[in-house]
Amino acid sequence: PMPKFKYTAIDQNGKQKTGSVDAANQDEASSKVSAMGLMPTNIAESSGGAAGKSKKASKAKAKSGGMNFGKVIKPEELTTFTRQLATLLQAGLPLLRAIEVMIRQERNLRFKASLEQIADQVKSGNTFSDGLLQHPKIFDRLYINMIKAGEAGGVLDVVLSRLAGFMEKAQRTKKKVQSAMVYPIVVVGVAVSIVVLLMVVVVPKFQTIFDDMLDGAALPGPTLLVVGISNFLRDNIIISMGLMVTLFFAAKFALKTDLGSKCFNWSAINLPKVGDLVSKVNIARITRTFGTLLSSGVPILQAITITKDITGNIFYTNALTRIHDSVRDGESLSAPMGREKVFPDMVTSMVDVGEETGELSEMLNRIADNYDEDVDNAVAGITSIIEPVMIVFLAVVVGFIVIALFLPIVEIIKQLTG
Repeated sequence: PMPKFKYTAIDQNGKQKTGSVDAANQDEASSKVSAMGLMPTNIAESSGGAAGKSKKASKAKAKSGGMNFGKVIKPEELTTFTRQLATLLQAGLPLLRAIEVMIRQERNLRFKASLEQIADQVKSGNTFSDGLLQHPKIFDRLYINMIKAGEAGGVLDVVLSRLAGFMEKAQRTKKKVQSAMVYPIVVVGVAVSIVVLLMVVVVPKFQTIFDDMLDGAALPGPTLLVVGISNFLRDNIIISMGLMVTLFFAAKFALKTDLGSKCFNWSAINLPKVGDLVSKVNIARITRTFGTLLSSGVPILQAITITKDITGNIFYTNALTRIHDSVRDGESLSAPMGREKVFPDMVTSMVDVGEETGELSEMLNRIADNYDEDVDNAVAGITSIIEPVMIVFLAVVVGFIVIALFLPIVEIIKQLTG
């Protein structure tokens, strides 16, 4: 009997479909799924064909030097590959020849093995997107669907160039946000280090002085609190570290639950300054992705479905789901978008104008450009507010510890002068 392949695909309405087909290999399975009017996004051999799957995995492992852990390729490297491949195609090289050039210069052994397998697919008469489809951990749904649209329209070089530009802008935005987080992380790290140093080194020395000078007299409440925390940290170092690790993983687990994720995402878009940045980043990412997909020839419903997958905030994901259903039912894009609070009126108005003029993809990319610029201002705003907040926080914590330690000293001075 022929092996069975499980597939995930998108139908003409942009809905995700799953199922299985009998086929001799993945290429035939992909062709059968496409013949159903579906756009396959992932095809994998089910457990029934374990032998063939194992053989293929062993071959890939051998080609990659036996390594089978971590990411195959960094986002920056994939962007560079995409840009270089687009340049080679625009220079007039055939696709297979361009891929072979990229294989020769690739130093990442695991990615090189994947490119060799993709080249084999193209040599066998399959499309470039069919080859990419076999490597979902490297090429996501957005990447594959844009390549499919480029192949269908005979403008693969243009789509690759557009895709590279999209990835470059996305990474620039990501780096802006990451750079905004460096300063508060450093300040928090310094603050925690200072507090731990005071608690573990300084407070015990004061405690010895208090025991000698006060003859067992009761310490003030704040001093007792600080001394108690200090003793716990010193006497239970392993427990303290274990508690911190437990809290970290508990928070990580909570974020994966529906309630925890919803609470975190709600906080992210409603906190002062932070919410402004999160909203701008999400709108820039959504409009950039959506506009790039539409300009590459991807149907609007499929474009909305793919765009929905790249949002990290559940409120934007739910909004796009409702927009998808409304567009599927015959509404324009701007009408349901105007009903969603997560999209500002300006965005909705520009989308409306884009629909009326027939330049929706250009308008979406223009919105993304505007919001990318606004991200800079939002980052500057967050940095400006974090600095005083962190300084006040550090001053309050350290000040409390210092006051708690000096209260008994005042009592000691009174005894000595009395």
